[in-house]
Amino acid sequence: MEESRRERKKRQTRQLLVSTALRLFAEQGYEQTTVAQIAAAADVATKTFFNYFPTKEDVLFAQAAQYMELSADVVAAREPADGLAEVLLKAYEQVIAHYLTVGPMAGDRELTKVYEQVVMTVPAVQARALHLLFDLQRELARQLLTAFPDQLDPISAAVVAGIFMGAVQSAGNAARELGQSSDEEIMESMRRGVEIAMRGLRSF
Repeated sequence: MEESRRERKKRQTRQLLVSTALRLFAEQGYEQTTVAQIAAAADVATKTFFNYFPTKEDVLFAQAAQYMELSADVVAAREPADGLAEVLLKAYEQVIAHYLTVGPMAGDRELTKVYEQVVMTVPAVQARALHLLFDLQRELARQLLTAFPDQLDPISAAVVAGIFMGAVQSAGNAARELGQSSDEEIMESMRRGVEIAMRGLRSF
Protein backbone atom coordinates (compact mmCIF):
# COMPACT_ATOMS: atom_id res chain seq x y z
CA MET A 1 0.00 0.00 0.00
CA GLU A 2 1.18 3.52 -0.82
CA GLU A 3 2.34 5.50 2.17
CA SER A 4 0.12 8.50 2.96
CA ARG A 5 1.57 11.96 3.56
CA ARG A 6 0.69 11.74 7.26
CA GLU A 7 2.28 8.29 7.59
CA ARG A 8 5.41 9.51 5.80
CA LYS A 9 5.67 12.52 8.13
CA LYS A 10 5.34 10.29 11.20
CA ARG A 11 7.98 7.90 9.87
CA GLN A 12 10.36 10.77 9.16
CA THR A 13 9.87 12.22 12.64
CA ARG A 14 10.45 8.80 14.22
CA GLN A 15 13.62 8.33 12.17
CA LEU A 16 14.82 11.81 13.13
CA LEU A 17 14.35 11.08 16.83
CA VAL A 18 16.18 7.76 16.54
CA SER A 19 19.15 9.16 14.60
CA THR A 20 19.38 12.19 16.87
CA ALA A 21 19.31 10.03 19.99
CA LEU A 22 22.02 7.74 18.65
CA ARG A 23 24.28 10.65 17.77
CA LEU A 24 23.86 12.06 21.28
CA PHE A 25 24.54 8.63 22.80
CA ALA A 26 27.78 8.50 20.80
CA GLU A 27 28.83 12.01 21.83
CA GLN A 28 28.00 12.00 25.53
CA GLY A 29 26.95 8.49 26.54
CA TYR A 30 23.59 6.80 26.93
CA GLU A 31 23.09 7.48 30.64
CA GLN A 32 24.11 11.12 30.29
CA THR A 33 21.61 11.83 27.50
CA THR A 34 18.13 12.96 28.48
CA VAL A 35 14.85 12.87 26.59
CA ALA A 36 14.74 16.67 26.74
CA GLN A 37 18.15 16.84 25.06
CA ILE A 38 17.06 14.46 22.30
CA ALA A 39 13.91 16.47 21.65
CA ALA A 40 15.79 19.77 21.61
CA ALA A 41 18.46 18.45 19.24
CA ALA A 42 15.73 17.12 16.92
CA ASP A 43 13.92 20.49 17.17
CA VAL A 44 10.69 19.01 18.49
CA ALA A 45 8.83 19.36 21.80
CA THR A 46 9.54 16.86 24.56
CA LYS A 47 5.84 15.94 24.36
CA THR A 48 6.38 14.99 20.72
CA PHE A 49 9.10 12.55 21.77
CA PHE A 50 6.70 10.85 24.17
CA ASN A 51 4.07 10.65 21.43
CA TYR A 52 6.44 8.28 19.66
CA PHE A 53 8.36 6.59 22.49
CA PRO A 54 7.27 5.86 26.08
CA THR A 55 10.86 5.90 27.39
CA LYS A 56 14.40 6.67 26.29
CA GLU A 57 15.09 2.94 26.01
CA ASP A 58 12.27 2.53 23.49
CA VAL A 59 13.96 4.83 20.99
CA LEU A 60 16.46 2.03 20.42
CA PHE A 61 13.73 -0.43 19.45
CA ALA A 62 11.68 1.85 17.22
CA GLN A 63 11.13 -0.70 14.46
CA ALA A 64 10.49 -3.85 16.48
CA ALA A 65 6.70 -3.72 16.22
CA GLN A 66 6.83 -2.94 12.51
CA TYR A 67 9.20 -5.83 11.85
CA MET A 68 6.76 -8.12 13.63
CA GLU A 69 3.92 -6.78 11.49
CA LEU A 70 5.94 -7.39 8.33
CA SER A 71 6.66 -10.98 9.31
CA ALA A 72 3.00 -11.50 10.25
CA ASP A 73 1.98 -10.30 6.78
CA VAL A 74 4.35 -12.79 5.17
CA VAL A 75 3.08 -15.66 7.30
CA ALA A 76 -0.55 -14.76 6.62
CA ALA A 77 0.03 -14.45 2.86
CA ARG A 78 1.92 -17.72 2.46
CA GLU A 79 1.38 -19.81 -0.64
CA PRO A 80 -0.28 -23.21 -0.12
CA ALA A 81 2.94 -24.96 -1.16
CA ASP A 82 5.12 -22.97 1.26
CA GLY A 83 6.40 -24.92 4.23
CA LEU A 84 7.66 -23.56 7.52
CA ALA A 85 11.22 -23.03 6.30
CA GLU A 86 10.13 -21.19 3.16
CA VAL A 87 7.79 -18.89 5.07
CA LEU A 88 10.40 -18.01 7.67
CA LEU A 89 13.03 -17.29 5.02
CA LYS A 90 10.58 -15.01 3.22
CA ALA A 91 9.80 -13.25 6.49
CA TYR A 92 13.51 -12.75 7.14
CA GLU A 93 14.06 -11.29 3.67
CA GLN A 94 11.08 -8.94 4.01
CA VAL A 95 12.24 -7.59 7.36
CA ILE A 96 15.85 -7.16 6.24
CA ALA A 97 14.82 -5.42 3.03
CA HIS A 98 12.84 -2.94 5.11
CA TYR A 99 15.73 -2.46 7.54
CA LEU A 100 18.22 -1.76 4.76
CA THR A 101 16.01 0.66 2.82
CA VAL A 102 13.68 2.58 5.14
CA GLY A 103 14.71 1.72 8.70
CA PRO A 104 15.93 4.56 10.94
CA MET A 105 19.58 3.48 10.52
CA ALA A 106 19.37 2.49 6.85
CA GLY A 107 22.70 3.00 5.11
CA ASP A 108 24.37 4.55 8.17
CA ARG A 109 26.86 2.04 9.56
CA GLU A 110 28.15 4.50 12.16
CA LEU A 111 24.71 4.86 13.73
CA THR A 112 24.33 1.09 13.63
CA LYS A 113 27.62 0.69 15.51
CA VAL A 114 26.41 3.10 18.20
CA TYR A 115 23.16 1.16 18.50
CA GLU A 116 25.01 -2.14 18.84
CA GLN A 117 27.41 -0.72 21.41
CA VAL A 118 24.60 0.64 23.59
CA VAL A 119 22.52 -2.54 23.37
CA MET A 120 25.51 -4.71 24.23
CA THR A 121 26.90 -2.66 27.11
CA VAL A 122 24.11 -0.78 28.93
CA PRO A 123 22.43 -3.14 31.46
CA ALA A 124 19.00 -1.46 31.35
CA VAL A 125 18.98 -1.61 27.55
CA GLN A 126 20.20 -5.22 27.55
CA ALA A 127 17.30 -6.17 29.82
CA ARG A 128 14.81 -4.33 27.61
CA ALA A 129 16.21 -6.03 24.52
CA LEU A 130 15.92 -9.45 26.14
CA HIS A 131 12.30 -8.89 27.16
CA LEU A 132 11.52 -7.62 23.68
CA LEU A 133 13.15 -10.67 22.10
CA PHE A 134 11.00 -12.98 24.24
CA ASP A 135 7.87 -11.02 23.31
CA LEU A 136 8.69 -11.19 19.60
CA GLN A 137 9.43 -14.90 19.87
CA ARG A 138 6.08 -15.57 21.53
CA GLU A 139 4.25 -13.53 18.90
CA LEU A 140 6.00 -15.34 16.06
CA ALA A 141 5.08 -18.69 17.64
CA ARG A 142 1.45 -17.56 17.80
CA GLN A 143 1.49 -16.55 14.14
CA LEU A 144 3.03 -19.85 13.05
CA LEU A 145 0.55 -21.85 15.09
CA THR A 146 -2.31 -20.01 13.38
CA ALA A 147 -0.81 -20.50 9.92
CA PHE A 148 0.19 -24.17 10.38
CA PRO A 149 -2.45 -25.68 12.71
CA ASP A 150 -2.09 -29.15 11.20
CA GLN A 151 1.68 -29.22 11.63
CA LEU A 152 2.32 -27.40 14.88
CA ASP A 153 1.12 -27.48 18.45
CA PRO A 154 1.95 -24.74 21.00
CA ILE A 155 5.18 -26.45 22.06
CA SER A 156 6.54 -27.09 18.58
CA ALA A 157 5.53 -23.58 17.44
CA ALA A 158 7.50 -22.11 20.33
CA VAL A 159 10.50 -24.28 19.44
CA VAL A 160 10.39 -23.26 15.78
CA ALA A 161 10.19 -19.57 16.67
CA GLY A 162 13.08 -19.99 19.10
CA ILE A 163 15.23 -21.76 16.50
CA PHE A 164 14.56 -19.04 13.94
CA MET A 165 15.22 -16.05 16.17
CA GLY A 166 18.15 -17.74 17.87
CA ALA A 167 19.76 -18.39 14.50
CA VAL A 168 19.38 -14.75 13.47
CA GLN A 169 20.83 -13.45 16.73
CA SER A 170 23.69 -15.95 16.98
CA ALA A 171 24.80 -15.52 13.37
CA GLY A 172 24.66 -11.73 13.68
CA ASN A 173 26.75 -11.77 16.86
CA ALA A 174 29.33 -14.09 15.27
CA ALA A 175 29.53 -11.89 12.17
CA ARG A 176 30.28 -8.81 14.27
CA GLU A 177 32.88 -10.66 16.33
CA LEU A 178 34.58 -11.68 13.07
CA GLY A 179 34.82 -8.02 12.12
CA GLN A 180 32.31 -7.96 9.29
CA SER A 181 31.83 -4.25 8.73
CA SER A 182 28.95 -3.70 6.32
CA ASP A 183 25.25 -4.23 6.91
CA GLU A 184 25.11 -6.36 3.76
CA GLU A 185 27.84 -8.71 5.05
CA ILE A 186 26.20 -9.09 8.43
CA MET A 187 22.73 -9.62 6.97
CA GLU A 188 24.08 -12.27 4.60
CA SER A 189 25.70 -14.08 7.52
CA MET A 190 22.41 -13.92 9.39
CA ARG A 191 20.58 -15.31 6.38
CA ARG A 192 23.09 -18.15 6.25
CA GLY A 193 22.36 -18.84 9.90
CA VAL A 194 18.64 -18.93 9.19
CA GLU A 195 19.13 -21.30 6.26
CA ILE A 196 21.19 -23.67 8.41
CA ALA A 197 18.56 -23.64 11.13
CA MET A 198 15.72 -24.10 8.67
CA ARG A 199 17.15 -27.26 7.11
CA GLY A 200 15.80 -29.31 9.96
CA LEU A 201 12.34 -27.77 9.58
CA ARG A 202 11.87 -28.92 6.02
CA SER A 203 10.72 -32.26 7.36
CA PHE A 204 7.65 -30.61 8.97
